[in-house]
Amino acid sequence: MPVHRPGPARRALSALTGLLAALATTTFALSAPAAAAQGTEDIPHPEDDWAGSQILKHEGGSTTGQEPPSVLATVEGVDVSSHQGNVAWSTLWSSGVRFAYVKATEGTSYTNPYFTQQYTGSYDVGMIRGSYHFALPNNSSGAAQANYFVDHGGGWSKDGRTLPGALDMEYNPYGATCYGKSASAMVSWVKDFSDTYRARTGRDPVIYTSTSWWKTCTGNSSAFGGVNPLWIPRYGSSVGELPAGWGFHTIWQYTSSGATVGDHNKFNGALDRLKALANG
Repeated sequence: MPVHRPGPARRALSALTGLLAALATTTFALSAPAAAAQGTEDIPHPEDDWAGSQILKHEGGSTTGQEPPSVLATVEGVDVSSHQGNVAWSTLWSSGVRFAYVKATEGTSYTNPYFTQQYTGSYDVGMIRGSYHFALPNNSSGAAQANYFVDHGGGWSKDGRTLPGALDMEYNPYGATCYGKSASAMVSWVKDFSDTYRARTGRDPVIYTSTSWWKTCTGNSSAFGGVNPLWIPRYGSSVGELPAGWGFHTIWQYTSSGATVGDHNKFNGALDRLKALANG
C-alpha cells in the first residue's frame, strides 16, 4: 500500500514551525536564568540616595556645617557619592580632612559613575578611604547585595589606608520606611549582608544607621553592637542616644552642609586608632 508523504509546501511549513519553536525555547532558556540571577527591581534615582539623604528629610536637625562643641574626636572625614561629582580632594586635605567614605553601589544594579575619581582621588592625596553600599532590602537578598558591593568597589585590602566597607541602612527613598519587612526579617537581612561581606573580605562591615530608624525597623536589635562598628548620623550638638547593643560610636556624621563637601564626619578617636581600624 503506498505511503502518503506531505507535499513540499507542507514540509516547508513544518520545518519553519519547528525552527520558530526552537528559537522560542532558546530565547527563554537564555533570558529566564539572567532575569532570575539579577532578581532586582529598577532603582528610579540612585544618584539622589547617599548616606544621610533620607535622615535630614525624616529626622531634621541643625546643619550649619559648624563643628559641634566639646568633641573629643580629632579626625575629620567626609562622605561622598555621585551627587558631588568630581571632588576637590586637595582642597579637603588642606582643610584638615583625613578620611573619606565613597558610595560604591546600591541594590545589585547601580554603581557610582564617579567612584574612581572619588575613591582613588581621596587615596592619592593621602586620605584613609573606604566605600559604602546603599541598602535596598526589598530589592534582593543581603548576600546578593554584599557580593555586588564587593565586586564593584566594596572590597578591603590590608594596606593601612583602606577602611572596611560600610552598609548604609536608612529610610526607604522609594516607599515604606522599613522596605516592607518585619523587624525580625530586617535583622536577618542585615546579618545576611554582614556575614557574606565578612566571608568575602575577612572584615565586619561598618553599619551606618540612625537610632530612630534602627528602633523602628529592627525593633532596636542589639545583635550587631559587639561585632560591627557604628557610623551614626545626627545633625546636632551630640550623637545622642545610640542604637541598642552599641556602647560607643565609631564615626559620627554631624552635618550635611559642610564646606566643599556637604557630609562631614568625626572619627571617635585619634588618627592612630583610625589607622588601626583600617588595618583590621
